[in-house]
Amino acid sequence: MYYLIPVVIIFLLTCIKQVDAYEKGLLFTMGKFSKILEPGWRIVIPVFQTFRKVDVRTKAVDVPDQNAITKDNVSIKINAVIYYNVFDAKKVILEVENYFFAVSQLAQTTMRNAVGEVTLDELLSEREKISDNIRNIIDKATDSWGIKVENVELKDVSLPTEMERVIAKVAEAEREKAAIITKANGEVKAAENLAKAADLMSNSPGALHLRTLSTLNDLSSDQSNTVIFAVPLEVLRSFEGANAKKIVDTVLNSKTK
Repeated sequence: MYYLIPVVIIFLLTCIKQVDAYEKGLLFTMGKFSKILEPGWRIVIPVFQTFRKVDVRTKAVDVPDQNAITKDNVSIKINAVIYYNVFDAKKVILEVENYFFAVSQLAQTTMRNAVGEVTLDELLSEREKISDNIRNIIDKATDSWGIKVENVELKDVSLPTEMERVIAKVAEAEREKAAIITKANGEVKAAENLAKAADLMSNSPGALHLRTLSTLNDLSSDQSNTVIFAVPLEVLRSFEGANAKKIVDTVLNSKTK
């Protein structure tokens, strides 16, 4: 009788199965699904019952480089990483054979299709928007598998060497365009200020003469400069006025005589 005790102990030990805190267990009785086993020690009767454990932690799937063609017919290579977790352990075992492989393949196909719907400029400037679009498509497709897609990140976009040179030329042309526009705007503002200064000087008697003297004073500090004195128009106009007055006086005197 006592010799049966070790046999019973060994049998009980083989019946005890451990489910860790980050796992869910699926119990099958004679091949049929029975229930979900929560974390802890659980009794599984050998031969009649089997169980499988499912890791419910967030997983990261590295999507390898994919050759794709954008909407504007540019060939590129793109890769990404997908973060997902299992929210229904029953579905992930009963509905799909290998959910890890299935998610990876679905991500590759979806990524190529999503890239084909956008241009290269949109892909480079709106990566976050495209990532969200890919995530929504994969998440909707994997709901029936008991999988929740948390995030999709496009890691790298590789362009052909010829296209990189073209993009560099476009960027250089854009910078030159911005420089020319900035210079033109500066010239317009400078012309406006000069026009205001000229208008102010023309309305202020002697202003131009004082400005001329100030300029000559600045030039006189360097003895090597050759100074050409420019007579202000105001001075010439004063002479014109004097000559006109002299002519009028001459005419009046001749009439008096």
